[in-house]
Amino acid sequence: MQVAIVGSGNVGQALAQALDRAGHQIIFGVRHPEAGNADQKSIAEASNQADATILAVPFAAAAEVIAAASGFAGKVLIDATNPLGMVEGGLGLTMGFTTSGVEQIAALAPKAHVFKAFNQTGFENMADARPYATRPAMFVAGEDAAGKRIVLTLVSDAGFEAVDVGGLRAARLLESLAMLWIELARKRGLGSDFAFSLQRKVK
Repeated sequence: MQVAIVGSGNVGQALAQALDRAGHQIIFGVRHPEAGNADQKSIAEASNQADATILAVPFAAAAEVIAAASGFAGKVLIDATNPLGMVEGGLGLTMGFTTSGVEQIAALAPKAHVFKAFNQTGFENMADARPYATRPAMFVAGEDAAGKRIVLTLVSDAGFEAVDVGGLRAARLLESLAMLWIELARKRGLGSDFAFSLQRKVK
C-alpha cells in the first residue's frame, strides 16, 4: 500500500521505517515540500495519493493538518496522536472519560474514515517490534469496516498483534493506555524496552 505520514518526528520516522521494511510505499506530507525530494509532497497531495494517512504530529497541530488536507474527505486517517499536556503532577492527558482526542479529530474531519492506532507505545517499539518474543499488542478503534481492514493490515505489517476494539469511542481507553506506557517508561524507570501484549491460556 501507499501510506502517507504527516509528521517527521520520532513517531513518523519510526512508523516509516517499520512500514517500509514491510514493503509499503511511504511518502511524507509536509507543509513545504523540498524541491527534488521525491519522499515529500504537500499534505493534500500525499493524502490524495495514499491508501491511508497516519497523523503523527503533536495533537495541537491536528486541526491545521486537517484543514490543509480539506478534511481528508473520503480517506482513511489513522490518528497516532495523544492529547498530552502539563497537568497537576506533570505530563498527562488533557481529556478523557467523556471524550478523546481522536473523537475531536473526527469532528474536524467528518467526511474522513478516522481510526485510532499507533499511539499506545513508544516510538522505539514502533520502529522495530521484532525483538519481542510475543508480538506487542496494538489496539485499533474506528467505525468503517473497509477502512479498518486497511488499518489492521498496516498495524500487523508494522510488527504488532492488531486487535480490533470496536468503535471510535473505545479510543478513550487507548489514549489512557498510552499514558500508562509513558508513566511506566518515563517516570517509573522501566525505560522504553517493554510493550503491552495479550497472553492467552494454553489449551
